[in-house]
Amino acid sequence: MKVRSVDEIPLKGKKVFVRVDFNVPLTENGEVAEDHRIRAVLPTLRYILEQGGRAVVASHLGRPKGKPDPSMSLAPAARVLEKLLGRPVNLAPDCIGPEVGNMVEKLGAGQVLMLENLRFHSEEEKNDPAFAKALAALADVYINDAFAASHRAHASVDGMTRYVSACAAGFLMKQELDYFHRIMEAPERPVVAVLGGAKVSTKLPILKQFASRVDRIIIGGAMANTFLKGMGLDLGASLVEHDLLKDAVEVLDAARARGVQVYLPVDFVVAERLEAGVTTKVVARDKVPPGWIAFDVGPESQKQFAEALKGARTIIWNGPLGAFETQGFEGGTMAMAESVAKSSAVSVVGGGDTDRAVHMAGKADAVSYISTGGGAFLELLEGRTLPGVKALETCSR
Repeated sequence: MKVRSVDEIPLKGKKVFVRVDFNVPLTENGEVAEDHRIRAVLPTLRYILEQGGRAVVASHLGRPKGKPDPSMSLAPAARVLEKLLGRPVNLAPDCIGPEVGNMVEKLGAGQVLMLENLRFHSEEEKNDPAFAKALAALADVYINDAFAASHRAHASVDGMTRYVSACAAGFLMKQELDYFHRIMEAPERPVVAVLGGAKVSTKLPILKQFASRVDRIIIGGAMANTFLKGMGLDLGASLVEHDLLKDAVEVLDAARARGVQVYLPVDFVVAERLEAGVTTKVVARDKVPPGWIAFDVGPESQKQFAEALKGARTIIWNGPLGAFETQGFEGGTMAMAESVAKSSAVSVVGGGDTDRAVHMAGKADAVSYISTGGGAFLELLEGRTLPGVKALETCSR
């Protein structure tokens, strides 16, 4: 992935279009509920402004279906960014058009303008060439610091790079790509992959990649049920993807044929329904009672998983090991967070649920890196090329 960095391009006096991902959660009062994604791009924005660039910040927010929706305005994000940067951040009434163009031209060195929600135009998600050109007309330099949106071939991520003279990755994007290279392309071994979540169907391509790239695989969450069912075990009323039983067994066989050690739960915390305070039992994986559901891995599984992490030099974790957001079923995921935090390995966590779990466990600072991308992170793990990254590679030549 040969992509230029923002610090490799002259920025003084330039109109610098910065694609960010400010698709942040909002409160009922319409304020930013969590500002991690805004803080994540501050190094890039501060660098641009310190170099005398004129920053034009662009993002999407929510799913407004191609038309203006005041509830999805980027005004709350602009207010937070203004506070964090310590300088004015004006919000344009739109993201293209003569009025926006005039506002951009009036920007002085070190000043910031935020464009209104890109998805207020349906052409953004359609990667419409005319819309891409209109966005590119606002820029001398294009910077992509929106890793979390770079798996979408949208106009502001892909199309407009064809109509600007210079492109580069922001510091966040470079960091994401550098860590991916570190864990997948040139990892320190042994490499241990931890995969959880509800469904095998969303992780099957990743499992196939891991079967030939890592040394150990830990599988938890409801997705583990499908593997165990494929091995002939009765999981009671637990979630099982019956149409993927054969695929699950094939993944296990392929991994083991390559010498990859695969760890599946040996016990579960089960209940009759997912509810805080409900009666639970800890049972062996072949003793799930009829009508009961596995909602978390049990204590013996936690011990075996912790043992599997010992000696690891690289850890990749995506997906919780149980229904951690419901009291009584957080044990497995919290134990994994503790084990990862204690490890001296390079540890990379990806996915929104896993991010929340690590923060919930109070172990975020003990992890080497937490990716800002959900779908983008997963697609990289699957071995796919992100449209936003490919666009930067092409534009950087």
